[in-house]
Amino acid sequence: MDTEVLVVGAGPTGLTLANELRLAGVPVVLVDRLPRRSTLSKAGGVQSRTQEAFDQRGLLEPLLATGNHPAGIAHFAGITLPLTRDRHRHPWRSVPQVVIEGFLEQHLATQDIHVRRDHELTGVAQDEDGVTATFASGGVIRSRYLVAADGGHSTVRSLLGAEFPGRPGTVTVVAADVRLSGDDQAMTHTRSEDGHWASVFPLGTDPRGRPLRRLSLGGPGRSLPREVPVTEDELRVGLRAVFGDRVRLLELRYARRITNAARQAARYRHGRVFLAGDAAHVHLPIGAQGMNTGIQDALNLGWKLGAAVHGWAPEHLLDSYHAERHPVAAAVLRNVQAQSLLMDQQGTGDPDLLAAKDLFATLTKLRDVQYHLDDLLSGMGIRYPLPGTEAQPLIGLPAPDLNLGPVRSHELLRSGRGLLIDPAGRFAKVAAFWPDRVDRAGQDAGVEPMLIRPDGYVCWAGDPDALEPALGHWFGEPH
Repeated sequence: MDTEVLVVGAGPTGLTLANELRLAGVPVVLVDRLPRRSTLSKAGGVQSRTQEAFDQRGLLEPLLATGNHPAGIAHFAGITLPLTRDRHRHPWRSVPQVVIEGFLEQHLATQDIHVRRDHELTGVAQDEDGVTATFASGGVIRSRYLVAADGGHSTVRSLLGAEFPGRPGTVTVVAADVRLSGDDQAMTHTRSEDGHWASVFPLGTDPRGRPLRRLSLGGPGRSLPREVPVTEDELRVGLRAVFGDRVRLLELRYARRITNAARQAARYRHGRVFLAGDAAHVHLPIGAQGMNTGIQDALNLGWKLGAAVHGWAPEHLLDSYHAERHPVAAAVLRNVQAQSLLMDQQGTGDPDLLAAKDLFATLTKLRDVQYHLDDLLSGMGIRYPLPGTEAQPLIGLPAPDLNLGPVRSHELLRSGRGLLIDPAGRFAKVAAFWPDRVDRAGQDAGVEPMLIRPDGYVCWAGDPDALEPALGHWFGEPH
């Protein structure tokens, strides 16, 4: 083997996965077809759950130190959810994708992992022992596993002939990174009486400290083919149709047309090849859910591949990647499609649709409705269907951040191993059989015992007799 894992695609998903494999002590090669890193931000927000995961790796604080990344208020279909502002330890933040990619790539470089650029994949073949990837340059890389993180038009997925069912795009809207005059820092979704609409939310600042915005525009007659370039005049006309003279375009940095296509791979695992990120699911980019879902794919898969490479993965572990992540992305597609409908992307002005949105907006004033929608959007409501979920409400959920005396529990997950919270010291003998895979900690008798997977999800709590089976289920045979 040239490497244990080959990751194709150096976007947020691929870079996060490479870091997880590094943490697991697994040799990894990361390739990308682009000759240099993109300067374009396809996404611009980081959910609460993704921030927690970065914090569990010691990456959140240095990432936020890269610039001005303001906290924002969640929204659903442009309807703000103010009651959720202080609900999570880490609020939704505006961090452009290009910033995240640059930060992760530099972090990997300090660990001597460098993206191999200008690597255009042309062939994938696998056998019982590994995967052979061939490239347009004539190069060949042999690996034990391969992960496709190469985007919505995934070459790997095409070469596999993997099913990618769903709906093709029926409408396009404009997405642009701009500087504007006259708008404020808050996320806004504004519609004119004739159906034209604009969404604006902050992207932080440029190198000179000037505010940047992500602007989306749509409405009657604005759905043009994706290949038609977006011009400054088009943006000015669209802004004028919605805001009149209140908001003006100062600078256009980047613009593209996006569609409401919604597709999801039927299977995330194909033998020794796995699909992750946009290679596994695509949808209209609302709330940066695509980028965040892809990062969470990588966090779920990384430690499992590490376990397989090191030889202690239980037989079911790699299959659990699809079982856990496929339903999550399916739910994201559903909520995005609902948001797209309520936002009336085409500006039809359908009175039935407007009546439905008015009723929905009234319902969102209720706290429980806002909390439910926030669970969908923040990633904090994800609950994997793990053994024991029926009997214990913590199992399957993201682990709480616990005070364990001199440290907090999220700091102990930076090892990339599992974590057994054992406040009363009752489980030392059991945990001793997995010393290289599970750390043990806990000094506060008021904390509930629990077992946390390397990706930050609780996989055991409560029943003492169920701990040893849970350790074996997630961390393999005892040492």
